[in-house]
Amino acid sequence: MNDAEVVAGRAPDHASHTHRLGRLAITGVIATLAAMVATTLAAALARGLGVDFEVSDSGETIPLSGIAVVTGFFSVVGTVIAAVLLRWSTRPAERFVWTAALLTVISFVPPLLYGASTATTTALLGLHLVAASVMIPALARSLRTRTD
Repeated sequence: MNDAEVVAGRAPDHASHTHRLGRLAITGVIATLAAMVATTLAAALARGLGVDFEVSDSGETIPLSGIAVVTGFFSVVGTVIAAVLLRWSTRPAERFVWTAALLTVISFVPPLLYGASTATTTALLGLHLVAASVMIPALARSLRTRTD
């Protein structure tokens, strides 16, 4: 519901809300696929430049498919957060950007704790930024109303 509808004392048009939610879902799916491709390509490039993506002393490495899956999962989580804000916030785009930015910063913690090489840690942090740079603007744009 936007502020103008609250002030006017009327409920938002259900069809309009459903349309916005549908548009957000489509945008979320497309952005998720784009983020998965972008992070996987960036990881492949990093691997080609010598980053091993080894995250444990046992030699366990993160496969490219693992990067794609994790990116996809958290991108869907971001889309769900955007949908919740669309439903219950008077300023969903603004709140989403702040929430997503904070969650992106929090996502930096695990790579810093892995004990991986500097190259792997830097690449993982960069991949988080790649995914965020695809998802956040796409979903925020979809959350904006005509009056924003």
